[in-house]
Amino acid sequence: MDFKKALEDLITIIVNENGSDLHLSEGRHPMIRVDGFLIPLLKKTVLTREHMMGIMDVLVSKEQKETFLRDQEIDFSYGVKGVARFRGNGFIQQTRIAFALRLIPLKIRTIEELALPPILKDFTKRKQGFFLCVGPVGHGKTTTLAAMVDMINHERTEHIITIEDPIEYVYTPDKSIIDQREVRIDTSSFHAALRSTFRQDVDVILIGEMRGIETISTAVTAAETGHLVFSTLHTNDASQTIDRIIDSFPAAQQGQIRLQLAGSLMGIFSQRLLPRISGGLVPAYELLINNVAVANLIRESRTHEIPTIVETSSQLGMVDFNRSLIALIQAGDITVEDAYLHSSNPQLLEKLL
Repeated sequence: MDFKKALEDLITIIVNENGSDLHLSEGRHPMIRVDGFLIPLLKKTVLTREHMMGIMDVLVSKEQKETFLRDQEIDFSYGVKGVARFRGNGFIQQTRIAFALRLIPLKIRTIEELALPPILKDFTKRKQGFFLCVGPVGHGKTTTLAAMVDMINHERTEHIITIEDPIEYVYTPDKSIIDQREVRIDTSSFHAALRSTFRQDVDVILIGEMRGIETISTAVTAAETGHLVFSTLHTNDASQTIDRIIDSFPAAQQGQIRLQLAGSLMGIFSQRLLPRISGGLVPAYELLINNVAVANLIRESRTHEIPTIVETSSQLGMVDFNRSLIALIQAGDITVEDAYLHSSNPQLLEKLL
């Protein structure tokens, strides 16, 4: 059996259906996710161990295969030239092989094309600072940051370094130099790569994910020392993000990281992708912009008051998540039911409606 052709046939289906994920698992039909819903490809054969081993040989290198069979899980990237790129994860479930592949479009969409707020462009114009895009897995954080970094690429002459695990979007250098480093292939760790940027004459740093206090500490320091730093965290909103960062440090270091974060943070953008009534997905979001009031709350351990600042500072460009949901309802993009389902404060949403 030509496993490469079989895989490319599945990739063609997911691309043509505007899907986001491809699931391959021993003992099941292949499945794709479209607009948030899983759809089994019943016309395709149930995958056997032989199928999965053959597909594995297509997806990963010999060395990666050895790592997978030893560790029983692996992160990797896979691309079909001119068609699509995927971020992949291989794992074992009940002794069976499975792969989950997330589609990464070849074209990096703009902030306008993603229906994101224009104010995000302001953060790309800064020369230094720390900007975080947060939210659950699979809700577009990487895509948002890619749009922001690519905007810099097209508008400014900067040296941009991305540190990812694995590399997702592949940038085409325009006015900027762009170097992309993949953990375990181009560098041993996020922290090692990030520490090295201080000797690489870098202007803009994209960290695929904040992992561990060493990476967080170095990222904040980089933002303090003249670099523009972008990264992601799996948190739900701005105040939770700040608490997560600070709580990851030992108690004796938390005062220092509060001071550093208060001084270097530019903003936190939290987003969710909701089903659009007309089909597809549409982003709902919260935006915190760091100002004197927010910085004081961070320094004084009063992060629980940050949601109130966001709710009452729309004139400064901040966006409250509930008001974002209301705007989508009024535009006819989402249902009221979906708004309640995704709101972190349904009681307040009800009052605003």
